[in-house]
Amino acid sequence: MLPGVYTAKKKDGTVYYRSSITFQNKHISLGSYDSEETANLAYLEAERLLSTPSISLEHTLSHKKHLSFDKAVTLINFRDNRVYIKTPIYLRKNYFEYFLTSTVSLKFDIDDLFYYSSHRIQQRGGHLFVSDYGMQYSILSRYGIKSHGVPGKDFLFANDDPTDYRYSNIIIINPYAGVTRTDNAGKISYQAKIHINGYFSLGTYDTDYMAAIAYNKACDLAKGMGIKKDFPVNYIDSLSASEYAELYTNLILPEKYVTYLSDYCKSK
Repeated sequence: MLPGVYTAKKKDGTVYYRSSITFQNKHISLGSYDSEETANLAYLEAERLLSTPSISLEHTLSHKKHLSFDKAVTLINFRDNRVYIKTPIYLRKNYFEYFLTSTVSLKFDIDDLFYYSSHRIQQRGGHLFVSDYGMQYSILSRYGIKSHGVPGKDFLFANDDPTDYRYSNIIIINPYAGVTRTDNAGKISYQAKIHINGYFSLGTYDTDYMAAIAYNKACDLAKGMGIKKDFPVNYIDSLSASEYAELYTNLILPEKYVTYLSDYCKSK
């Protein structure tokens, strides 16, 4: 066999070729290939990258031929920083880049390195998420942002860089589900809305937590009237259980909402 290549078999008995390389006493798999020649070319490409420090990450990603972009990032990071990370992460000074593609990367604080070195970021419909214990979690949840938070509405990037997810760059505007922060000539208020058959306004409040409580109560009332929908729940850590209970009990939802629920349930 050519250097760096060995054969393997699929369940149906079909032979394919795997490529691997050893660097700094670390055995690294380079992937699977249809031919021995292609697997060897991947090995030769990896060998060249690992033995030539002058080849930059940027050059590698734009000129790679046989290695996947994530494997190329892993190899260059291991060569430059002496840390082997399975996910496509490249360590910078005081932060790291996570490569979604060969041309798109996200910036994170070093504090998140352990998490993202064992969780692969996926992208679908403009949303970024990871799989954990069989569930999918938005990366926004690590900042206390609701899973489908909208940039510019629910949170902002302080430096206007939508790829910079360092904590100091994330400004949370609307931390609660069903709550929207509004600025009317400098007066900040919070509007609560619930979505059942379209959005229904639950009123405007002076604080975000009161709007969040209104939303929670509206959800509870909807469920109590038989509406089967998976409403997200707001957890308000700044209030004790007794404080929350008192505010929840004394909050009065708009009469129009109660009527709307009644009419909606009758139409079903």
